Amino acid sequence: MSELAAVAAPRRRNAAAAPRWAARFYARTPAWAGILAIYLGARLITTGLMFWATTLSGAPGSRFGHGASIASFVTGWDAQWYWYIVVYGYPTVLPLGTDGHITQNSWAFLPVYPWVSQVFALPFGTGGWGVGAALVSLVSGYLCCLVLFRMMRGRIGRMAAVWTVVFFASGPLGALFQVGYAEVLNMLFLLLALDGLIRRRYARLYPLIVLMGFTRPGVLAFALMLGLMLVVRWVRRKADPLAGREIAHYFGLGALGVIVGFGWQAIAGIATGVPNAYLETELSWRGFWMPQDGHAVFSPFEGWLSAMPYWARLLGLPGWLGLVVLALLVLLFAAALIFGPGVRRLGPEIRLFSASYALYLLAVFFPQSSTLRLLFPLAPLWGAVGWRRSWWLRIAVLLVCIGLQALWIANVYGFANTFWRVP
Repeated sequence: MSELAAVAAPRRRNAAAAPRWAARFYARTPAWAGILAIYLGARLITTGLMFWATTLSGAPGSRFGHGASIASFVTGWDAQWYWYIVVYGYPTVLPLGTDGHITQNSWAFLPVYPWVSQVFALPFGTGGWGVGAALVSLVSGYLCCLVLFRMMRGRIGRMAAVWTVVFFASGPLGALFQVGYAEVLNMLFLLLALDGLIRRRYARLYPLIVLMGFTRPGVLAFALMLGLMLVVRWVRRKADPLAGREIAHYFGLGALGVIVGFGWQAIAGIATGVPNAYLETELSWRGFWMPQDGHAVFSPFEGWLSAMPYWARLLGLPGWLGLVVLALLVLLFAAALIFGPGVRRLGPEIRLFSASYALYLLAVFFPQSSTLRLLFPLAPLWGAVGWRRSWWLRIAVLLVCIGLQALWIANVYGFANTFWRVP
């Protein structure tokens, strides 16, 4: 088969798998315009769901109370911490509880998102930070969709890439594209970095790693992925030559990722005079979720090993069952990354990052109601679902996504009246 025929064949297969009118329409529509239409449609659905959530607010103990508005949702929960950073900065004297240990403070939140949001807010004057934050998330989300489409088109075909964007934009966490959270801006930097790695444009990754590292925690997972990618490239070097220049980039980027990953801890320690200020700040949230016998101490993987039996017992189940569920989830996820035909088509970069990020969460995270939000960086795996050519399956997945999004918004913004409704 000629090179031209080999390129055209996936397009013919994609068109054959779609209704004729849809095939003609997507073939004639510029990618940016089609992605924009999908994204705006998804945002209209999310806006409708958030408006519906304002009618649910006001239950006893509701965080937003009577008279809640979409604007109050935009600046609610963690967005308040980002706003606080813009207005007051980071404390040099850490707050202490009655037990003498550090309590919750803004060092747990990284600075890039609030500062960028403040720049976007300048045209709106005093009190316009919420508008700037929403704009940053909204614009970043559209750019994410463009980069994700470009990444997926070369791996799974154009129509499958379109459906990947549909699931991404309409997923259970669709509200993040419209509220004052840093996840979407961080996702933009992550997708650009993955795209640069796939295209082997290594120079692009240096600033992106720094931006990721000071937007959301998790850049250490990216550094781990770079190390694993170097091993994969070395093993495959006969089929895919590995130049010395590339090896140098892998080492340089990996080292930068590690330095940046621990950089915020060093900055917090220097600014406050408390070497473990960042770690103690993060641990201060843990006591909110699970009663402690004394002060919480961090050790890798201990959070999950402690939390899963605790949550099981809270549900009236034996504690060991929580550990069994955790083991099954880890095994199923690993099997999907290794054997899943759709996942395998996404390429080693996305698969290794997904594995690295999952390992990172297992090592450092304490599972609680924010677990779903913390899984957001795994969004490129939507490509394994978009790859499926069944239109019935695609529509069914989309409906499930919107249903879960409605459930999430109703609970964390509408009701918002108990500990497991914290986003």
